[in-house]
Amino acid sequence: MISKLSMALIAAVLISPLAGQSGTADRSWIAKSNSYTNMLLDIVMKHHPEVGSDQGLSEYDTRVSKPTFADEDKQRQETAAVLSTLKAAANEKQQNEVAEDLQILIRKVELQFREQDYERAHKVEFRNASEEVFRGLRILLDQQTTSDRRPAAVARIREYAGLEAGYEPFTEILKHRVMEQMAKPGVIYPAKIEIQTELARNSNYLDGIASLMQKYELTGWQEPYSKLKSQLKDYDAWTVANVLPKARDDFRLPPEEYALALENYGIDIPPDQLASIAHKAFSEMQDEMKPIAAQIAKQRNLPSADYRDVMRELKKQQLVGDAILPFYQNRLKQIEKIIVEHQIVTLPDRPARIRIATAAETAQQPAPHMVPPPFLHNTGEKGEFVLPLNIPAGPGQSSSEKYDDFTFDAASWTLIAHEARPGHELQFDSMLEHGVSLARVRYAFNSTNVEGWGLYAEYLIKPYMPLEGQLVSLDYRLLRAARAFLDPELQSGKIQPAEAKRVLEEDVVQSPAFAEEEVERFTYRAPGQANSYFYGYTKLIALRKDVEAALGAKFDQKKFHDFILAQGLLPPDLMRKAVMEDFVPAQAAVFLPERNQSGN
Repeated sequence: MISKLSMALIAAVLISPLAGQSGTADRSWIAKSNSYTNMLLDIVMKHHPEVGSDQGLSEYDTRVSKPTFADEDKQRQETAAVLSTLKAAANEKQQNEVAEDLQILIRKVELQFREQDYERAHKVEFRNASEEVFRGLRILLDQQTTSDRRPAAVARIREYAGLEAGYEPFTEILKHRVMEQMAKPGVIYPAKIEIQTELARNSNYLDGIASLMQKYELTGWQEPYSKLKSQLKDYDAWTVANVLPKARDDFRLPPEEYALALENYGIDIPPDQLASIAHKAFSEMQDEMKPIAAQIAKQRNLPSADYRDVMRELKKQQLVGDAILPFYQNRLKQIEKIIVEHQIVTLPDRPARIRIATAAETAQQPAPHMVPPPFLHNTGEKGEFVLPLNIPAGPGQSSSEKYDDFTFDAASWTLIAHEARPGHELQFDSMLEHGVSLARVRYAFNSTNVEGWGLYAEYLIKPYMPLEGQLVSLDYRLLRAARAFLDPELQSGKIQPAEAKRVLEEDVVQSPAFAEEEVERFTYRAPGQANSYFYGYTKLIALRKDVEAALGAKFDQKKFHDFILAQGLLPPDLMRKAVMEDFVPAQAAVFLPERNQSGN
């Protein structure tokens, strides 16, 4: 993701001792690995300047991408040349870590090529111009972005609108892409529900851009913004007139495309096998929830002990307005105390960041999420846990429908454990603070190794939660199991969206708004992605059990978790290899005194 960024800059940001990392103190392998990764990052940054800005590199702030097929072809040619270099390096003798990173890079690039080839041959893509423009501007208009960089957003507006020399209107580029694909025989159109739902929310992005410009008191943006806003609205109208009539009523992906999606998200078993495992886990979790719900019902004198009814009672304790943020911040302190007292994982000596999302951010990402910090040029930015409060209404939805899933007392335990500590915030910021190779930050990233840790983090904190927190934690684990069979069964046609919503609303006790968002995710937002939480979690649980069996009394969960985080975002197979070949032998060699010898 770098164009003409020296290795010294990356080294300064990313190379430092890894906490919990066993093995040699020689860190030279990171510089060697990064020298290969930079070849790819140079190309990405050159063709997608917004990515450079997102990583804190101000030299890209006044440029925007030009997503023409010609530019895409040029990027492909440049990347293919680097791929040949990577393969040649992989055939040479390398340090183990460098060899692993080369495999990460090669796998990722080859998968990207296969995805690109499929899309070019078969798809008419739906590109939401308003959402893409908002994302490109939002990078610069963030409270953690330094004030001197924010005025570049005005230049970006002008470039997106085609008002600067060398730039065609962004919407015209996207139209040309779509028309070129539409001219091909036998192409697959996007799902009708995707186009209708996304276009219905675009006013949030347009309003969000103006709101951010005003918030940071920028000047000279109104006229080019008015032009860009008109172009974006015209693009939506053009999409309705030209693409929507040919859109598919069937949301399902062709099997080949769904298989590519699963691979991209890090899932390496057939979807029907995953669904079978998830169904079994779903039933087991329901059984685990029943006695906890019964205890809560008895303590509170509730009329029903059914876990569904108890969950509905707990969700009535909603937090409102200004009370939400301080409540979550206080709950985080309670969880951090648990982590320290029970020696779960090493914590940094600084607070985590939690904030409430704007309406535009909620439209872009309608579920709670962690925004990672920039890794290439970080000037103090940290990851943020962002908590959306509602979802903008889509077709057939009442505007009064809002989430009640994230702003009640008992939910805060598991949400903070997942998104903040010991979950994603710790996961990403530990890489930034302790150092890891770029390949393990950017190219090993997939939902299985990221979200697997998030769900595993919930598992770590659950035993120390009050009963109400434990019930909600299990309910969210139930949700992840449900995802792992609803997503593939929707894609195969085994079930329909209405049945998926029924399961989510009735058996998982999610709000209609959240259930709707989940079904959107399964059907068109990101088919296959939701499976990764459950799958990644099962891989980590299995790995932990094997390590416990191998080490016995020498197993130390804090050292195990520190080692896991120190590896970066390794895929499950490479993570297992590192743990079993490095961590386990090192821990097995540690002297463990007998109790009668120590006098305890």
